[in-house]
Amino acid sequence: MSRPPGAELMRDPTPDGRFGEFGGRFLPEALVPACQELEEAFRGAWADPAFVAEYGAILRDYAGRPTPVTECHRLSDRLGVRVLLKREDLAHTGSHKINNVVGQALLARRMGKRRVIAETGAGQHGVATATACALFGLECVVYMGEVDIRRQALNVFRMQLLGAEVRTVSSGSRTLKDAINEALRDWVASVETTYYCLGSVMGPHPYPWMVREFQRVVGEEARAQCRQLLAGADPDVVVACVGGGSNAAGTFAGFVDTGARLVGAQAAGGAAIGHGAPGVVHGSKSFLLQDEHGQVSEAHSISAGLDYPGVGPEHSYLASVGRAQYVAADDAEVLDAFRLLAETEGIIPALEPAHALAWVVRAAGTAELPAGSTVLLTLSGRGDKDAAEVMELLG
Repeated sequence: MSRPPGAELMRDPTPDGRFGEFGGRFLPEALVPACQELEEAFRGAWADPAFVAEYGAILRDYAGRPTPVTECHRLSDRLGVRVLLKREDLAHTGSHKINNVVGQALLARRMGKRRVIAETGAGQHGVATATACALFGLECVVYMGEVDIRRQALNVFRMQLLGAEVRTVSSGSRTLKDAINEALRDWVASVETTYYCLGSVMGPHPYPWMVREFQRVVGEEARAQCRQLLAGADPDVVVACVGGGSNAAGTFAGFVDTGARLVGAQAAGGAAIGHGAPGVVHGSKSFLLQDEHGQVSEAHSISAGLDYPGVGPEHSYLASVGRAQYVAADDAEVLDAFRLLAETEGIIPALEPAHALAWVVRAAGTAELPAGSTVLLTLSGRGDKDAAEVMELLG
């Protein structure tokens, strides 16, 4: 009996944290023991029924899981394909980020770390981290690039309202990459008392694996919901946006062993898979935008959450073995898709998942997404945070 495509994928990485040639742990010597301690703590927690039960209860009773799958009737009629949305925008704090930070905050508490640091680009991970720290009574410091602070002022205020200290990063491109750099410097200096809550499936082992496991709930819920909606069948295509790629990793984990085609939508100005080459950044090996001298190139995106020159190592592996396809959408397409979903379905998306929708709009009715296909799109966040910027861009 043949095994479905991907039956061996998205399981545990190798002992040194690799997915094929990607991943690993490339760190200053001072942080290697911290990552080893974290890996041991996560393995113990994830195998502990009491930890898993508490995690699930908080997601249910506090974060609002399960989130629904919504069928987009008017948009589907417009495009000629059946569009289903996995509604992570309806989770508490407005995005999928809460799934990861609840798990990591519980882990920090279990490890006895009372101070939590995080990086953020679009602000959603920062808001979710500040939320979880408020819930558990933990000190919270969030690093955020100066450019992102300007374009995500609402989320900065939300973090401060939740009791977090937001530290401005004015070096480099003043965006997500540089916020991660500053958070890592903080961690080196305070590793004994500080827990680093990394926001995506990137960074050194065990973060790519651990964050994917905390986000797996998205894909597992969506798979069961789609089978109920589609009379036991799976969608033809499953699509999600990819910056670091945590919402996509969590979604893909639920469908990787099915016949569904997996599509990750990147920002055209930050498409590490397609325009990058293997390299090391922020502690792991993955596809990375870099110049002819191997220096990290700056990424660009209308979306602060996708403004990152690398990508999670497991996404690089899924691309290298052909299980997932990675595409890109430009800013103009994204703005059109943002407006289209609002006008046809009364749902205002974040700019990040609008990249995934932009690909669906472009591909619908072509060989990439034939008429009559069913596509599940993970709507990873809501558009409140982007409204002021889009108003200015469309003005």
